[in-house]
Amino acid sequence: MRSFSQIAVQTAGAITTITLNRPDRRNALTPELIAEFTQALEDAMNPECGVVILTGAGQAFCSGLDVEHLESLTSDDDRAVRHDSEHMANVLRALYDFPKPVIAAVNGSAIAGGMSLATIADFTLAVPEAKFGFNEVRVGFVPAIEASFLLRQVGEKRTRDLLLTGRMLKAQEALQLGLVTQIVFADELMQAARALAQQLLLNSPQAMQATKRLLAIHASKRLTQEIEDAIEVNALHRSTEDFREGVAAFRAKRKPCWPSKGGAA
Repeated sequence: MRSFSQIAVQTAGAITTITLNRPDRRNALTPELIAEFTQALEDAMNPECGVVILTGAGQAFCSGLDVEHLESLTSDDDRAVRHDSEHMANVLRALYDFPKPVIAAVNGSAIAGGMSLATIADFTLAVPEAKFGFNEVRVGFVPAIEASFLLRQVGEKRTRDLLLTGRMLKAQEALQLGLVTQIVFADELMQAARALAQQLLLNSPQAMQATKRLLAIHASKRLTQEIEDAIEVNALHRSTEDFREGVAAFRAKRKPCWPSKGGAA
């Protein structure tokens, strides 16, 4: 079996469980973790795998992009910044287009890119304490890539609410919005995910894959253009003063003084 450093992969019969495994950093996304997760999805394309379960180690599901990595990008060249944006877009698209059922077992907070991973999955099971949110605007960032996927799930009005306010959702509200499939107590979460996986394994693999492919085809052309636009916006915004200030303020645990507001908090 392939060895990974920032995720853990376990196979039991036809179920592959992928665990984001940086609990000390709340499973924050790094280029290495994204590359490993992408590889694990590719590995799960093998005929023996029927369903994928995605979860996080420790108290969080995923806190989004690692802040230390974001900080390093403020001084990177344009090509490196664009490549980083493409890397995130590609993994979300790979998850969206993945031909087999994916169940997200959300064991804690799912923030920014972590929320996208949790909600792009076909089924999202969450503990009652789980919190969700796209908080990028609070750190001077643009949730451009996530926007295209969120629009398809909750519509434009609710997308504007979630992206412009950066507010946190409790699991119950996420359930009401259709972003969560089921709320499950923590000690039953993985058991419930595996039970759902076993239920799905009773279905025709060909029929499920054809259904997912059909849904992906409906969105494909428009989604491709939207993601390309999002990558451009995402990459360009990483060179702004507000982005630099937002990341610095987050790291220092202080309120940002936005340059675009004349330095006002």
